[in-house]
Amino acid sequence: MHGEYPHLKSEQAGEICWVTIDRQGDRNSLNSELIAELVQHLEDIERRDSVRAVVYTGAGDSYFIGGADGVEMMNLSPEEAKAFSSRIQGLFNRMQESPLILVAAINGLCFGGGFEFALACDLRLASENARIGLPEVKVGLIPGGGGTQRLPRLVGMGRAMEMILTGHLFPAEEALHIGLIHRLACRAELRTRCEETLKKILRQPQYALSAAKQSVYASMHLPLDRGLVVEQHQFSTCFSHDFFPNLMRDQLATGELKTTSKSGTNQEE
Repeated sequence: MHGEYPHLKSEQAGEICWVTIDRQGDRNSLNSELIAELVQHLEDIERRDSVRAVVYTGAGDSYFIGGADGVEMMNLSPEEAKAFSSRIQGLFNRMQESPLILVAAINGLCFGGGFEFALACDLRLASENARIGLPEVKVGLIPGGGGTQRLPRLVGMGRAMEMILTGHLFPAEEALHIGLIHRLACRAELRTRCEETLKKILRQPQYALSAAKQSVYASMHLPLDRGLVVEQHQFSTCFSHDFFPNLMRDQLATGELKTTSKSGTNQEE
């Protein structure tokens, strides 16, 4: 698969696909070619019934993803910049819409488009050498991959405004403290911590994880009344599967679940 995706190294281990973003000569930065690769690669993975989660990390010892590619962006006209922003936002929107669980294993510098990439993942784990933030104003830009929209929803408008206006990069421990990441690990144990986290999640049925993910994300862009409609719909889809009723019947049969209801199918006579 590496030949098909020259900037991605992909390895499946059980239900997890481990993806390494490999543009080491360019800080693993996101250019248009890599953006297209990431979209196509995710769609290919989604067609595999055996994969339930994807973990992304960066090649080398220094960078997770060092932003969007400044060399590509330096020659953009305003209209071309708008199209580039649309492409990178499209990738991140596609990631958020994926039924799979996506994890950012942040193993180094993670800023600008790299942090926006991590924000589009469902979970973020970081090694102790990570530094995280949105420093675009320092080079006369603003975040263009959704950072101005996703970050306030994660940490609140006040904190996000300060982060974006100062362009401060947070060390990993501080990033954990303010909620930018979920877990912190030493670099050598980052993969193990990802596995431990996913083990707790992947014991649940996949359809329930996907429904929960889409319902939670609906709260980011919909008012409460419409978000509740999404929740109702996703809740109802769970009943097209037999996991829950079978579990209830098994628990009634073993006595683990007690009931006074006459509708219990396995009540004692």
